[in-house]
Amino acid sequence: MSLLVVGSVAYDGLETPHGKVDRILGGAATYIALAASHFTQPRIVAVVGDDFAPEDEALLVRRGVDLTGLERVPGKCFFWQGVYAADMNSRTTLRTDLNVFAGFDPKVPDTYRDSAFVLLGNIQPALQASVRAQVASPRFVGGDTMNFWINDFREELLKTIAEWDLLMINDSESVELSGETNLRKAAARIHEMGPRWVVIKRGEYGAVLFEKGTGHFAAPGYLLDQVKDPTGAGDCFAGGFFGYLAEAQARSGDAPLSGESLRRAVIYGSVLGSFCCEEFGPRRFETLTRQEIDARYEEFVAFTRFA
Repeated sequence: MSLLVVGSVAYDGLETPHGKVDRILGGAATYIALAASHFTQPRIVAVVGDDFAPEDEALLVRRGVDLTGLERVPGKCFFWQGVYAADMNSRTTLRTDLNVFAGFDPKVPDTYRDSAFVLLGNIQPALQASVRAQVASPRFVGGDTMNFWINDFREELLKTIAEWDLLMINDSESVELSGETNLRKAAARIHEMGPRWVVIKRGEYGAVLFEKGTGHFAAPGYLLDQVKDPTGAGDCFAGGFFGYLAEAQARSGDAPLSGESLRRAVIYGSVLGSFCCEEFGPRRFETLTRQEIDARYEEFVAFTRFA
């Protein structure tokens, strides 16, 4: 069960209380694909400039990421630079250079059009809708958004997410989108907009999965001894979530996705997000194994069991 991912492949400049790196591989599609690659073969639709380093391409290739849809154009890759506060719950953006990403017009290769799962990263809603329209008949479509699209492209966003099975969003953005300050009410309002499932991410406090007309499932965050860099953790959550769903669907064949599978996906998403925070950028994925992932999943089972 293939997973199509659309988003950015970029470079970041990062500073946290634990160190500083001037330039490191980043971007939503990068983090999503690296996380999902432990469960399925991700297919990337993204754009890079001619400064995209061979060693960074090699990392993606080693993880089995299909780069057929990676467009290469003259210019420089998208670059973001930021500094995190002492508690790392907030950050200050110092620089954002869109570069080749400013003209990104995602084109889905013919070999990707049969993708079963589609994860639409945080880009303009019209571009998300364009990618969705280029895939023949996906089994499950979901995506992410942010306050900029919610506030400045609201009608475009509402039309786009009406076609999704799942919306993944953080707690403050769910309030902005729904107009509700209570998360249960916020999720209910978002269900009315189209998505059957809503995942509200709460950072270090975990995530909540809401299913329309059924209820919700809440998972805590994983308590690390030290968080070196939280950049990309939310994208790794999404990659772990969708990657596991693709793997589960491959096992179950034509059976519809179950609520149990989505609950497990939340835990695997949390696991991948936690590993991301252990090193700067995507460095942890250079050595991460499926055995480590499954072991941490079992830790979640142990510390949330109460009966």
